[in-house]
Amino acid sequence: MMGVLQSGVDLSTLVEGVNLLWVLTVTFLIFFMHAGFAMLEAGQVRSKNVANQLTKNMLTWSIGVIAFFLLGAGISSLVGGLTGGGDYAVSDLFAIWSAGSADWVSWLFGAVFAMTAATIVSGAVAGRAKLRAYVSYTILLAAVIYPVVVGFTWAGGFLDQFGFQDFAGGVIVHGMGGVAGLTAAWLLGPRIDRYSEDGSVNVIPGHSLTFAVLGTLILAFGWYGFNVGTAASVFALDDGGVLQLGAFDYVGRVALTTTLGMAAGAIGAGAASLYKTGKVDTLYVANGMLAGLVGITSTADNILWVGALAAGLLAGAQLPIVFEFVEKRLQIDDVCAVFPVHGSAGLLGALLYPFIATDTWANGFNASFFADALVGQVLLVVVITAWTVAATAAVFGGLKAIGEARVSRQHELEGLDVSEHGVDTYPEFGRPDAATDGGFVEEEGILRPDGGASERGGIKLVMGFIRPDKLGDVKRALAAVGAPSITVTNVSGRGSQPAKKGQWRGEEYTVDLHQKVKVECVVADVPAEEVAEAIAEAANTGDPGDGKVFILPVEGAYQIRTGKTGTEAV
Repeated sequence: MMGVLQSGVDLSTLVEGVNLLWVLTVTFLIFFMHAGFAMLEAGQVRSKNVANQLTKNMLTWSIGVIAFFLLGAGISSLVGGLTGGGDYAVSDLFAIWSAGSADWVSWLFGAVFAMTAATIVSGAVAGRAKLRAYVSYTILLAAVIYPVVVGFTWAGGFLDQFGFQDFAGGVIVHGMGGVAGLTAAWLLGPRIDRYSEDGSVNVIPGHSLTFAVLGTLILAFGWYGFNVGTAASVFALDDGGVLQLGAFDYVGRVALTTTLGMAAGAIGAGAASLYKTGKVDTLYVANGMLAGLVGITSTADNILWVGALAAGLLAGAQLPIVFEFVEKRLQIDDVCAVFPVHGSAGLLGALLYPFIATDTWANGFNASFFADALVGQVLLVVVITAWTVAATAAVFGGLKAIGEARVSRQHELEGLDVSEHGVDTYPEFGRPDAATDGGFVEEEGILRPDGGASERGGIKLVMGFIRPDKLGDVKRALAAVGAPSITVTNVSGRGSQPAKKGQWRGEEYTVDLHQKVKVECVVADVPAEEVAEAIAEAANTGDPGDGKVFILPVEGAYQIRTGKTGTEAV
């Protein structure tokens, strides 16, 4: 370093280059959080809505970032000047279009924050919002709704006059996104069958806890870009041109409080779940980790480490309580719990600031600072909540009024993957050309049929109900006895297999319809008893729930293409 400094390098250039590199690095880290959001949200929805959720996450970034570039960044500057008493001009709306390289780096850093706020909403409205409705709202959020919030705050607007504290967007980003999600979910109404006629709650588990947990960990990793990355200046020059640390002089505190808040949030949610249900719910622990991060995001740069633990614990512990209140009392179907994770946790964390700030306790209790900070935080929470509710209600209310907010009942039952995108995320049994494993028998390039001359005096249907994981073994067994042609269907039902209890986000539910696979073989030249025995032997595990096999007579058969009938058509 000394050699560089002695070589005559302009220190201001060095400072700018290092700082820009830091900002770009953490920006890319924050962008990676979208992978976490995609996995987390996809894991918490039904399998028939996974592709829709993934598509919304990709379009949030793709469409939202363009809207933020073309208009959103300019709106922020204009609102900041208009409401904060600063300089402003209509040209501010388009200033970013012709800005320089350094300004575009700053814009990109702001853009990943904006897109985080936007993607939070998608989890609340999962499973029933029309794609075009969500895209329309995303455009307006990125172009107007979120930029107005930034204008009120970080861009020097009127809230800045009250000395609010929101270091990395606990309220401006996460609180706003959570409140917007709750409002949109309320206007859309719950998913079909979410509530019974008597108002009782029906639990609808997501399709993959694995996805949800992995998405959580990716988000937690990216959060260091969110919080630590906000300490955007590595170096600075003092008035004498001497190189010194910039915001990095407090970066250690930010890293510590972020980590402690994350850990405490998971513990708080897990403890609350244990108290409520007697079990430590995995999804609550995952959601609590995120709630803890949200809870200290506003204050990470200026709170005691003990305060970080307290804020994280409270943010995690409130999660089951708030979710139950939203679900049962308000009867709002917040699919991915975005309000308790991002909304209430963010608002709570901001309001805790006067109680845990270093300035409050620097020299004993500073009552003046406490009072001023409390006023600023309350105003921050109230103003942003009110604006977000009003703006979101206007957009989704308008879309609902013209019938463009929610998919049809038929499309919701079918799943948004098919109705909105024409795809099947898990096509093993849902598409006619899907390949599975084993048992494929060909003769002269075509699949050999099971028909021909009947050896048993007629056509028989062999129908087996088996465990899904035994399908491959059954296919191979059928091919071995000369009956490879099968029809496979996913089914559920109950027989002698006992019911079991499940739990999803702290709510217990009974599973008395077990997942099975129905295998059907129509045979003529192969004895039906041999086919039935082959299925039974291949599907047997010796445990309850292995299934059953039935043999039924078939009165007739017709082959559509050739017109053959009887055994020749099998």
